[in-house]
Amino acid sequence: MRTPVIAGNWKLFKTINEATALVKELKSLVAGTSGVEIVVAPVFTALSSVADEIAGSGILLAAQDCFWEEEGAFTGEVSPGMLKDAGCSYVIIGHSERRQYFNETNGTVNKKAKAAIAAGLTAIVCVGETLAERESDKTFTVIESQIMGCLAGLPAESLKQIVVAYEPVWAIGTGKTASEAQAQEVHAFIRELVEKLFGKPHAEAMRILYGGSVKPENVKGLMSQADIDGALVGGASLKADSFAAIVNFMA
Repeated sequence: MRTPVIAGNWKLFKTINEATALVKELKSLVAGTSGVEIVVAPVFTALSSVADEIAGSGILLAAQDCFWEEEGAFTGEVSPGMLKDAGCSYVIIGHSERRQYFNETNGTVNKKAKAAIAAGLTAIVCVGETLAERESDKTFTVIESQIMGCLAGLPAESLKQIVVAYEPVWAIGTGKTASEAQAQEVHAFIRELVEKLFGKPHAEAMRILYGGSVKPENVKGLMSQADIDGALVGGASLKADSFAAIVNFMA
């Protein structure tokens, strides 16, 4: 059994006070929840404060990005070890917004994933196609290229520290969601690809999340699919009640 992961990516929202208030409210709403890993990803400045607020609650902390070097003359960057020190157990890598606005490539995602694993973090590695790529029937070509590039050179045993998040770029923040069948088709393709690269046991153990306008109204249907093991939630994670409803999709 793959334990589902419901992760909230807060993007560039929430001051320190707002972030701690949000998780304080969330804690009470998910206090009785079991069988799901709950992850929140605030901005860098709020990580330590949120870590203190969620201590002992079962909610886990993620950062939204990292650099691949542990220290050095890299102004503005944050290393995986520093994230671990701030209380993180997860880090999101290669989100489509990082690729779109900050020139993230499969190569840089690969370096970040290796650095995150070395620091003892679990990397949520994001992949996904644009609307133009889907409409020109390039979805599987794009996903294969991203998985091959992002996971290149990783030893099979390190896959236990990798979670893949499939986020069709055309569904992020647009209100559009891939249909359950569309999402399942790509998730199954990713699992088959991981099996070819690393073997069946690793593919069966890997958790693959869906992201892209996940809401309380559609999470149950998505989670009913055989190869969807959780969700990377954007806007709906910014309010405790909506995120808790997604976390409690089995209720």
